Amino acid sequence: MTETEENVTEEETPAEAPEAEATPEEPAAAAEPEAPSEPEEELSPKEARKRARSTNAGDARPERSIEERQQERAERRARKAQQRRVYRQRVRERRAAEPKAESPAPVEGKAGGTLKVRQGVVVSDKADKTITVRIDVAHRHRMYKKIVRTSSTLHAHDESNEANIGDTVRVIESRPLSKSKRWRLVEVLERAR
Repeated sequence: MTETEENVTEEETPAEAPEAEATPEEPAAAAEPEAPSEPEEELSPKEARKRARSTNAGDARPERSIEERQQERAERRARKAQQRRVYRQRVRERRAAEPKAESPAPVEGKAGGTLKVRQGVVVSDKADKTITVRIDVAHRHRMYKKIVRTSSTLHAHDESNEANIGDTVRVIESRPLSKSKRWRLVEVLERAR
């Protein structure tokens, strides 16, 4: 190429550029109706979020030394421990303020220890001088706070066969009376209807 041709080419290029800039809407508008080559795929909202997150690189954190990371971790743990202490203190205060539910008074045994007392429903009275009592317990799960219900059965000595199926009774710990009997009937609290 000679110098004159180069000048002509340089002059034409800037002249063509303003024309292309002046009418960018016309070619785009003309291209849209022409180019339905590929229909846009329908994405579920979850998939759309996933794609949006994958395109966003985010800001990278600055490089930190091991000591700096350990320091941050120690601070974070101390902060969480403080929050736990405050929360547990509040729970303790709330529990102390609530009136306690009536629990049966512990009975002193001959050996000086307190005997366990349980309340339950009689599920069987078929055996002579023996009743089977179902003890239902409901407590709140420590982590998940859901009410967990459990039940256990035990055999209790009923000397006069006064308890019947469906009665609510109170039983107390005793010495082993048979292979399975370790409890005895104290009183019938409520008769079955």
